[in-house]
Amino acid sequence: MNIIISNSSGKPIYEQITSQIKQMIMSGELRPGDALPSMRLLAKELRISVITTKRAYEDLERDGFICTQVGKGSYVADTNQDIVREEQLKAIEEYLEQAVEKAKVSGISYDEIIEMLRMIYEEV
Repeated sequence: MNIIISNSSGKPIYEQITSQIKQMIMSGELRPGDALPSMRLLAKELRISVITTKRAYEDLERDGFICTQVGKGSYVADTNQDIVREEQLKAIEEYLEQAVEKAKVSGISYDEIIEMLRMIYEEV
């Protein structure tokens, strides 16, 4: 599993782990039933505390992305598609907020940004 930790990100390390694993699940890189590395192994690979990986795994389990079986490990859960869709909508909303802020600062009108969005959407 390729997780990249940044000390200058401003986000706590456990949140960086959580968001990257969620992204891997939502993109299909990790599929339901796939095993995740043990908390100890992931901590060793990332050179961080086991407590940090434990927090990330607990958050992922709470949000329904993984399930943990004592003595067997953690696995990607059969995710509810509503949960995945909600996470994707949340990410899209954050990107759109950034785009709107830049548009306002640049003096781009609502109609212009809607037209840009329509053109981009039709091209992709």
